[in-house]
Amino acid sequence: MMTSPTASRRTILAAIAALPLAGCAARAVHGTDAGGVERLDPALDRIIPRTAHVETIATGYRWAEGPVWNARDGSLLFSDVPANVIHRWVPGEGARPWLDPSGLAGPIPAEIREAGANGLAIDRAGSLVMGDSGSRTVARLDMATRAKTVLADRFEGKRFNSPNDVALAHGGAIYFTDPPYGLAGGDASPVKELAFNGVYRLASDGAVTLIDDGLSFPNGIALSPDERTLYVSISDPERPELLAYPLDAAGRAGTPRRLFDFRAGVAAKQPGLPDGMTVDARGTLFATGPGGVHVLTPDGRLLGRIATGVAIANCAIGAGYLYLASSDRIARIALA
Repeated sequence: MMTSPTASRRTILAAIAALPLAGCAARAVHGTDAGGVERLDPALDRIIPRTAHVETIATGYRWAEGPVWNARDGSLLFSDVPANVIHRWVPGEGARPWLDPSGLAGPIPAEIREAGANGLAIDRAGSLVMGDSGSRTVARLDMATRAKTVLADRFEGKRFNSPNDVALAHGGAIYFTDPPYGLAGGDASPVKELAFNGVYRLASDGAVTLIDDGLSFPNGIALSPDERTLYVSISDPERPELLAYPLDAAGRAGTPRRLFDFRAGVAAKQPGLPDGMTVDARGTLFATGPGGVHVLTPDGRLLGRIATGVAIANCAIGAGYLYLASSDRIARIALA
């Protein structure tokens, strides 16, 4: 999700989603009316076939987010954060509500702007891990019983803002971002207890370690296949960047480097800001940003973009496709 220091996230999204996709006219774009692929490097053909096109598979959501592919039953789970619902899409059957409420249960206080769960991931045991924006926690859900367990809700005794996106390490650690988007008023919210918006590591023993407290709006988060690099996006129009943090063998983060700068896309008023992302087995990074999903090499070289014509919040890989949570819809495109 995205916001700015001076305006609410929803205001920015309404403005940028109405803008046309810029920068594609001079390049070959292949696709359908659901979007297209902007090919900037021949290497993209080994990732997205030339014949692939963007297709919409589900619509009618307030703000689609957090897609995750469940290989155990061949379905896609995704959040509609403001609606407080997780939906489940099955090929040939379509999408239906799967968990309602997904986040905060009961009456929603005025202090909470987005009550639903946001980023989703499935752990090695088959449980659903979520950034529970409305409940202001990182939680785990038993997929069979729908019982939710809070894994962390505080740092140094103070409640999190609204945990947003999660990335799971093989050893059980959970990396997550904690911007203020779920709070009415954002950084100015009277119920915001932390003076910063953080990036954290939650160890398997429950210990929470702060990785970075200096980012204005940390948002999407992902791990490289070897788990030696942590990627974090910043959804700030003043600093729209994708950062890469080196991780040591124990999962501790070092000083980040800027992997990609999205300022040109922001200046061109392309729809979206840096947000969610996913990484394939080869280390290719699919990072949302102005104009769509940016396909990047591990060293930050841009191979191309996947667009739907409106802002894309997040993406996930499953069963040979890249799934796109894009404003009011879910789309997908085949991968090589």
